[in-house]
Amino acid sequence: MQQANANSLVSQDDLEEAYRVLHLEAEALLTLARSLDSTFKNALDLLMQTEGRVILSGIGKSGHIAHKIASTFSSTGTPAFFIHPSEASHGDLGMVTLKDTLIILSLSGGTVELSDMIAYAKRFAIPIIAITCKAESLLSKAAHHTLLLPSFTEACPMGLAPTTSTTLMLALGDALAVTLLKRKGFSEREFKTFHPGGRLGKKLLHVSELMRPYKELPLVSKETLMSEALVIMTEKGFGCIGVLNDCGQLIGVVTDGDLRRHMSSTLLSEKVGKVMTASPKTIFSSSFATEAVGFMNRNSITNLFVLEEGTNQLVGLLRLHDCLREGLL
Repeated sequence: MQQANANSLVSQDDLEEAYRVLHLEAEALLTLARSLDSTFKNALDLLMQTEGRVILSGIGKSGHIAHKIASTFSSTGTPAFFIHPSEASHGDLGMVTLKDTLIILSLSGGTVELSDMIAYAKRFAIPIIAITCKAESLLSKAAHHTLLLPSFTEACPMGLAPTTSTTLMLALGDALAVTLLKRKGFSEREFKTFHPGGRLGKKLLHVSELMRPYKELPLVSKETLMSEALVIMTEKGFGCIGVLNDCGQLIGVVTDGDLRRHMSSTLLSEKVGKVMTASPKTIFSSSFATEAVGFMNRNSITNLFVLEEGTNQLVGLLRLHDCLREGLL
């Protein structure tokens, strides 16, 4: 029992320490948000005007954060990459062009390893955006725009390990990337282009990417005899057949369920118009495939005819089976 009480006490101490860390960093983030001013906008203007790439750099923990920020920029429509300051001094500065913009992260702003990169940027008039907490540092003085971090306390109880500071840098990098994304009007379709793999890529698939094209569709008019319609329906193998009017617009659908409901000795001699379900459920080709899956599940159907948004012209057929094959559950 004493051991259990001791473990409970230790656990509570751990939770209190975790709360202290998170609360401290959250407060620092709020302070950062309140400190943003026209300098942030000016930095965005510079990034918008950059014809080349955005190059991130930093040493130590700042370097790790710079790596992540570069990745976020690249995946949201702003070409970017990371250069290590030491490697830059041994040839990698050749990767920096006159059309690029540098974002350099350094808490002190006086990290020795950054000096060659800063000197190179000044020599060739390559603009610098600094993220630091020292306004009078070498980095700040060399930068076109300095994004100053507000006063903070590191979450490390010794005040040594970069914790709160790296959280602030990371959040500021996210703020730059996301605000820039919004300025550029970066779309979900473009986001999908940079994230073709994994679950994220599948989530962003559009109906147009999975649907069966118009030329493969089983289609008849409402005057077609069911005997002929069933042959077409069987040959195509989709378990349904679309019904068009004289203008080529979708006006109905015949499914396996319709056949069961109209089963009789005269079914084959009936016209499609008498058997079909009018005004069938459809979806636009520009819709997300995940949206289509949810729609089919809610309506207990396995096929959706696809229309072109704006014209409502029939362009394809989406099958639940094809969506499931892509892992869209």
